[in-house]
Amino acid sequence: MTLYPKLIMDALATVIYPGNKKNLVEADMVADNLRIDGMKVSFSLIFPRDTDPFLKSTVKAAEAAIHYHVSKEVEVTISTEYLSKPRPEVGKMLPNVKNVIAVSSGKGGVGKSTVAANLAIALARLGYKVGLLDCDIFGPSVPKMFQVEDARPYAVKKDGRDLIEPVEKYGIKVLSIGFFVNPDTATLWRGGMASNALKQLIADADWGDLDYFILDTPPGTSDIHLTLLQTLAITGAVIVSTPQNVALADARKGIDMYSNDKVNVPILGLVENMAWFTPAELPENKYYIFGKEGCKNLAKEMNVPLLAQIPLVQSICENGDNGTPAALDNSSITGLAFLNLAQAVVTVVNRRNKEQAPTKIVKTTIH
Repeated sequence: MTLYPKLIMDALATVIYPGNKKNLVEADMVADNLRIDGMKVSFSLIFPRDTDPFLKSTVKAAEAAIHYHVSKEVEVTISTEYLSKPRPEVGKMLPNVKNVIAVSSGKGGVGKSTVAANLAIALARLGYKVGLLDCDIFGPSVPKMFQVEDARPYAVKKDGRDLIEPVEKYGIKVLSIGFFVNPDTATLWRGGMASNALKQLIADADWGDLDYFILDTPPGTSDIHLTLLQTLAITGAVIVSTPQNVALADARKGIDMYSNDKVNVPILGLVENMAWFTPAELPENKYYIFGKEGCKNLAKEMNVPLLAQIPLVQSICENGDNGTPAALDNSSITGLAFLNLAQAVVTVVNRRNKEQAPTKIVKTTIH
């Protein structure tokens, strides 16, 4: 039997690529490097990107089509090419980001996202280039806090790659899974799907030059935290807690997650949120409804800085719901508190970078 190109191309024309419902020939996916040597055939298939979910199945289908329509005796070698450059390997993903700060809490409901959003805004108001990534795949809140719930990020072509363009608001680059899912529907994903989505938001986005990349992490310790630790060299962690004992117990776990010898991410300090309640009509009064100075005492015990004590005032909740975070207004009690927090973070990050070696990406799976 003599092989010739049309036989091979006709066979490949029977294979449908699920990504666009066209056959391989019609979709221009067969590269012009088809080689025939006796009963040996080699060529490349061109895919949109190296992470294409249909890549393996399409290559197998192409091989099977040649064996079925031409001959089982044909020795087929198929290589792959990509329209978009492959994602940079771990360790080279964000070359122009100077500091990666994880804002974490041991439990939910302590205002971690509020602190992360306001810290990002306060840093931007101090003149730094800031990015904010909402890492809470199952309960994203950043789109609402920035009043960008209807935003739909688009793709841009940059350096041969298709990258997600972050949404810009208040001088900050923002991304959240909330931009890509229905806000009224629960996200029912297994851990692997959530981790892959998070990697895309990190590695396949045009973050550009950043002085501070703030990660608003989910509460607790989970797959998402492991993905972050295995994907990014985190400069340091800011732990958020309320003063009450049940929150402090979980804050200790958060501190341990970052500081244990398998991870070694420096703890930049603690933020005591809802430190006291101050009514708008009595701005001088402080009511310690969650306990007094619990975080301050924990910081002293754990030998880490207390970066800020953020009071609980009604406007902080209203501003978050309205998409106008408190840090936009330095004249308010909370606005000033977040500005002080940002200055404290800058100070401890500079000291950390001067005195400690860069954080290494975690390479092993933590059990």
